[in-house]
Amino acid sequence: MLKSILRGAAAGAAGTTALNAVTFLDMIARGRPPSRTPEQSVERMTDRLGVQVPGDEEQRRSRISGAGALLGTGTGVSVGCAYGFARSMKWQPSILAASTVNTATAMSVTALSLLNLGVSDPRRWTRSDWLGDLVPHLAYGLVTSLTYAAMADGRSTPRRRRQWPWA
Repeated sequence: MLKSILRGAAAGAAGTTALNAVTFLDMIARGRPPSRTPEQSVERMTDRLGVQVPGDEEQRRSRISGAGALLGTGTGVSVGCAYGFARSMKWQPSILAASTVNTATAMSVTALSLLNLGVSDPRRWTRSDWLGDLVPHLAYGLVTSLTYAAMADGRSTPRRRRQWPWA
């Protein structure tokens, strides 16, 4: 089980890298600024917890930005861990099914977090907002599933050594 969860964590990290790459390409293509939702999420969390982010204004902004990026990475790795756990329970989906589940799970965790923190309300998003969120998450789901499959190499049991005819 632990190996499957660790494979899932690594696959989730690879998926997160793909999500970030697609997001950055979108920023280049459309000339749009980065999303502020990760930083806003950190600010809401620190407010709720009564925690002050130390430093002058520039240091504080940098720390909040870094923490926001880590939240996204943590989400991607956590969803990958959950996928690895599901695989350890003998769930053997196709790549398409796994990609769909990983995409939907990552999107749901993110959207519910934004809603719970009062940062954004996905129920009020436009079609363009949803598409802008869906495309990077599709990259996440596909890369996470493919990476896990490549690491698992179809083996649920140890490989048998090849027997030579003369041995």
